[in-house]
Amino acid sequence: MNVIDKILTRKAEGRKQIALLIDPDNIDTEQIISLSRDSEQHKVDYIFVGGSLLTKQQLGHCVEVLKRSCNIPVVLFPGNSNQLSDKADAILYLSLISGRNPELLIGQHVISAPFIKQSGLEAIPTGYMLIESGRVTTALYMSNTTPIPYLKNDIASSTALAGELLGMKAIFLDAGSGALNPVSEEMIHAVRNTIDIPLIVGGGIRTPESAIRALKAGADLIVIGNSIESDPSLLSKMTQAVHSVPV
Repeated sequence: MNVIDKILTRKAEGRKQIALLIDPDNIDTEQIISLSRDSEQHKVDYIFVGGSLLTKQQLGHCVEVLKRSCNIPVVLFPGNSNQLSDKADAILYLSLISGRNPELLIGQHVISAPFIKQSGLEAIPTGYMLIESGRVTTALYMSNTTPIPYLKNDIASSTALAGELLGMKAIFLDAGSGALNPVSEEMIHAVRNTIDIPLIVGGGIRTPESAIRALKAGADLIVIGNSIESDPSLLSKMTQAVHSVPV
């Protein structure tokens, strides 16, 4: 089953999902193996790999180790057209619809499209939306765009709807790595009531309680990362919380 089909099936069943985001620059081989095995044990649904700025050229190696170490789908979460690997299962083909930077709306896609076509990677067109989080995150700085204001639920809803009508298969609301505040429950709820496609939410989700709040507000899939890098033991608590949300 393709990754998007899996996401859609679980959404239709009302089953909430969780992805672990791994930044290849922040992890060594031993840690990758350990995290992949913990992720499998605790029933993480997907492992996302990528970051806004990668400097160590370790993405390909990270993907290969993950594929050898577990059976969880590995999905690229690229910050630019260089963050590619044909060993992954799929790629979130991100179009930064919250901003007006043409490079992140279509420019980087033109560069990466031939590789993705030839590699056979499953491309998941995703409307990517940066949400104000209380501080300037790496994603915000590197994208050279203005985020959607924290309280502007109407802008978020209309932007997400435009993404859906343009043919996106998922919408990703992201407060960014190291966010001071996660995306608000009110914004998640507003977007969920506006679109029919899967809704992914990430950034600033550091506790089981915040994960549950995001999911109950309408997220189909939450993404965690920094909190697990700081405290790997938190992974089991986060997955238990996600899978405890009633259908």
